[in-house]
Amino acid sequence: MIVVRFTLLVLLAGVATGCASAGAVPTPRPFPGAALPPGAGAPVATVPEAAPPAPDAPGNGILPAAPVNALVATALTFRGTPYRNGGSDPSGFDCSGFVQWVFAQHGARLPREVRDQYRVGEEIDRDEVAPGDLVFFETVSRGASHVGIALGNGEFVHAPSSRGVVRIEKYTSSYWDSRWVGARRVM
Repeated sequence: MIVVRFTLLVLLAGVATGCASAGAVPTPRPFPGAALPPGAGAPVATVPEAAPPAPDAPGNGILPAAPVNALVATALTFRGTPYRNGGSDPSGFDCSGFVQWVFAQHGARLPREVRDQYRVGEEIDRDEVAPGDLVFFETVSRGASHVGIALGNGEFVHAPSSRGVVRIEKYTSSYWDSRWVGARRVM
């Protein structure tokens, strides 16, 4: 009986961490077995919140001038991918691993942790959120602890631990609306 309770406690702790990351860094590849892009093995650098934008790049220079629709299309291809705590590749994602992976496919190097992703780019008002922006929520801990990619019309795609697959939801729904922390533009 004690073993069963302990096992349930461990499983509950894993689910409750939601988007906690194991610190893994995805290896961006367009398909299994593809060559790594230049610089893929280099450590990810975070951008301080007050960092000024690069003078010749969109946003803060984190993402090269890639069409937003291509980034959104990439994110949508992963619908149905299973949630995996600490997951950062198509075999299973947590929320920040999903965001990091999608942006990496377009040459963007984002930090691994939600709280660090929340410091990247430009803060934008909720009524200015556009496709490709990052949207943040407070779920398992105070402050930004969950992230997704905005699609437009109040929708976002993300890797939630509940129901366990990458999916689209409305951030205007009562559940997500009450947990809204903010949005960032990194493009």
